[in-house]
Amino acid sequence: MEFNLIHDDNYILFAMKNYENPQCSGIEEFHEDLNRIKYLKRLFRKYKTHGILREQLILNHLIIFYNVFGITSASRLLFVKIEPDLHPFLKTFIVYLNNLPETIPEVDLLMIPVDIRIANKLRKI
Repeated sequence: MEFNLIHDDNYILFAMKNYENPQCSGIEEFHEDLNRIKYLKRLFRKYKTHGILREQLILNHLIIFYNVFGITSASRLLFVKIEPDLHPFLKTFIVYLNNLPETIPEVDLLMIPVDIRIANKLRKI
């Protein structure tokens, strides 16, 4: 099955097709890895509303997510499931990890700015 665009109706199937975790012991572990999107959304919202940035925790979730879904698939899933107002935060972390694909069919990456405050914090790591 070819995925031209990922949306709410097909993202689980897309995630399953692109999931590569040799140590996966069952469907629960797949869902745990996919739930990292929810944790990231929560952490980005906390930063947006309260200015609290847990950059190490965000990096840990992203690194694990990219390890099990691959660079392009992970990026597509993240940008689809995370709200557009949080995309600048997401993009900044992905750029820092050097995992940003050239294009993603679901979003125009060039139109998403990098968050300078986050970028400055990440430079200090």
